[in-house]
Amino acid sequence: MMGWTDRHARYFLRLITKHTLLYTEMVTTGAMLHNKQKVGDQKRFLDYHAAEHPLALQLGGSDPQALAQCTQMAEDAGFDEVNLNVGCPSDRVKSGSFGACLMAQPELVAECIATMQAKVEIPVTVKCRIGIDDMEGYEPLEHFIDTVAATGCDTFIVHARKAWLQGLSPKQNREIPPLKYEYVHRLKAQRPELTIVINGGIKTIETLEQEIDYVDGVMIGREAYYNPYLLAQVDKNIYRDAKAEIKSREEVVNLMCDYIDSEQSKGVVLHSMTRHILGLYQGCRGAKAWRRHLSESGHREGADSSVVREALAEINRVQNEGLVGASYSIDSSNDRPVESSAS
Repeated sequence: MMGWTDRHARYFLRLITKHTLLYTEMVTTGAMLHNKQKVGDQKRFLDYHAAEHPLALQLGGSDPQALAQCTQMAEDAGFDEVNLNVGCPSDRVKSGSFGACLMAQPELVAECIATMQAKVEIPVTVKCRIGIDDMEGYEPLEHFIDTVAATGCDTFIVHARKAWLQGLSPKQNREIPPLKYEYVHRLKAQRPELTIVINGGIKTIETLEQEIDYVDGVMIGREAYYNPYLLAQVDKNIYRDAKAEIKSREEVVNLMCDYIDSEQSKGVVLHSMTRHILGLYQGCRGAKAWRRHLSESGHREGADSSVVREALAEINRVQNEGLVGASYSIDSSNDRPVESSAS
C-alpha cells in the first residue's frame, strides 16, 4: 500500500472502525535513515494522529541493523507494532533486495527479526506470501514460518498467493496466482501457538466471518481503500463490541471535514486528504457524482472542506431524486455497506 495508507487515509478509516488494527504504507529503511531530507522524511513516516491507534509501522528492508534502528524509532514514536514486509513483489522492492524475494532467504529474515526484537518491547511481526517463483507446495511455506518463528516471532500475516517475481507485474501478482486459503488454514491448524492472519481476495464480511473459523485474523488492503465503508460493521460483527457505534456515511463526512479544517490550518492541501475518501459511497446511488466533484474541485486554489460538503450535498441531491415517484420503500439501512469486511 505504498503511497496509499498515509496518515490522512488512516485517520479517515479510524472514523469508520474503532478496533481494526491499521498499518502504515510500507516504509523502507533507506528512506527512513539515508534520505537527503532525512529529518523531514522521518517526521512524515513516523507522524500520525493519536486517534489512529492501534497502529503498526510496516518496514521494508533486509539489513538487520538498519531494520533494528528503524524499529527502535517506531517504538520511540509510539507505534503499537512493527511489521516486516516479506510479501511485496514490486520492481522497486526486488531491486532493493527486500519484500517477497526474501522468502527465498528465511535465515536472513530470521536474523532480521531477532535483531529487531532485541531492540524493542512492542511486537515485531511478519507479512509474507505462501511462496515465490519455483517454490512449489506447502512445505516451503512451512519451512519459512518455522525458521522465522524460532526467533520468538509469533504473528504472521500470510497473503494466500504465490508471487511470481519473474514474468508478472505487481498488479498481476495480486490477481493471477491462485488463492490457496487451504495453505493458511493448514498452517494455523499445525501451528496453533502462532497467530496466523490471512490476506488476499477477501471482500465481504461473509467471507471474513468464514475465515475467522480457521485463522486468528484477516487483513484487507485495497478493498478497504476502494470500498472503505465495508469496515463499518466490523466492530460489532467481528470484535463483538455491542456498544460500537456504526456511523452513517454522512456522519463520517462531517467528522472528516473537521479533520480537514484542522489539517489545512497547518498548511496541508485539500487533495492530499480527499483522494482517500473517493470510495466512501462505493455501491451507492450518486457515487459517481461524489467522486467527480471531489476530483474536479479538490485541486482548486484555496479549496477547503466546503468542497467536501458540496460533494455531500450533490450525492444527497442525486439520492433524493431517486426517491421521487418511487413505488417502493427504501430500507433505512441504505446508508450501510453493500459489501462489508475488515482488516
